[in-house]
Amino acid sequence: MTTASPELGQFEQQDRDALEVGTTATTAEKGRVLVPWRFFAGRAGFYLFTLWAAITINFFLPRFMKGDAVSSYLARNRNISPEAADSLRILLGIDTDKSIWQQYIDYWAMLFRGDLGISTLHGLRPVAEVLSSALPWTLGLVGLATIISFALGTVGGAIVGWKRGSRLDALIPITTFFNTIPYFWLGLIAIAIFSSTLKWFPSSHAYGKGQSPEWSLDFIGQVITHGTLPAVTIIIASLGGWMLGMRNMMLTVLDEDYITVAQAKGMPNRRVLWAYAARNAVLPQVQSFALSIGFIVGGTIVMEMVFSYPGVGKLLLDATNAKDFALMQGVFLVITLSVLVANILADIVYAYLDPRTRQTEA
Repeated sequence: MTTASPELGQFEQQDRDALEVGTTATTAEKGRVLVPWRFFAGRAGFYLFTLWAAITINFFLPRFMKGDAVSSYLARNRNISPEAADSLRILLGIDTDKSIWQQYIDYWAMLFRGDLGISTLHGLRPVAEVLSSALPWTLGLVGLATIISFALGTVGGAIVGWKRGSRLDALIPITTFFNTIPYFWLGLIAIAIFSSTLKWFPSSHAYGKGQSPEWSLDFIGQVITHGTLPAVTIIIASLGGWMLGMRNMMLTVLDEDYITVAQAKGMPNRRVLWAYAARNAVLPQVQSFALSIGFIVGGTIVMEMVFSYPGVGKLLLDATNAKDFALMQGVFLVITLSVLVANILADIVYAYLDPRTRQTEA
C-alpha cells in the first residue's frame, strides 16, 4: 500500500486551484452559497426608479402629441353630441378642467386599481381586455421564435467556437448574411417562395378566415400552420447575431488558463466545453437576451404588418394613428414591464452562473 507524497498532494492542490480561478463553474464558498442581498436590494431600487420614470414618461408623452383621442373618435363617429364628447374626455382622463398634475395623480390611482382605461379605437372596450386578446399572439409567435433562435445560436456558436478552424466556420458568414437582410424583405421573399409559389404555408393571418379562437385540434393546427412561416423567418433573421456573439466569446474563453489546465488534467472535452467554456462565454448572451425581450412585445410591428398577424405591434401602430392614448399607454406599460422583468431574471441568472457576483455583493 502506497501513500501520496506531500509534494504530489501540493501539486494536485495547485492544479485544482488553477482550474477554479477565473471560472464561474465553481461556487464561491464550499458548503453554502452566500445570498447577495445587497446586490438584489440595489437592483430592486434601480428597477423601481426605472419603473416610475417609465410610467411618468408614458403619461406625459401622448399628451405632447397634437390632437387627442376624443377628436379622433368624433371624426369616426359624427353623431356624438358635445355633451357626450365632454363626458368621454372625463372618462378618458383628459378633462381640460383638471390640471395636468391632477390627471397624473388620477392616472397612478387607476394603475393601482388595475384600470388601464378604455380604448376609443375598439368600441370603448377596456384596454386590459384589448391587450389580453392581442398579447398571447405576440408572445406565442415572436416569443417562442426568439427563444428558439437564442438557443440554436448559443449552442451553435459554442460548437463553432470550440471547433475553430474547421468547416463549421462557414456557418458564421452564412447566418450573418441573413442577419443583414431587412426583415420585411426576408418576409416578402418567404411569402413569394413558400406561400405563393410552393403553396406550403398561408401568407397571412393567425388562423383561417371565418374561424374563431377555440381549444380544438383543428384550430391549433391552423395556428401552427399560419405561424410557421413568420416564426422561421424570425429565427433565420436573428440566428446570425446570437451565433456570432457566442462564437467570439468562446474564442476569448478558450485562451484562459483554466481551460488549458482542465484539458491537461484529462477532463472529457464535452465537460470542458459545456461546464467551463460555454458556461463562462454565455454570460454576455444572457444580458443581450434580456434586452431582446422588449422587442418580443414592441418590436414586432414589421412582422405583423407583413404577415397581417394580430398582435401587440400592430395594436400599437393602430393606436398611434388613432391617437388612442389609453391603448398606447397600455402597450407601453406592457413593454416596460416585460423589459424590466426580463432584466431582473437576467440578473438572477447572471448571479447564479457567476459566483463572483455573489462573492462581491454578499
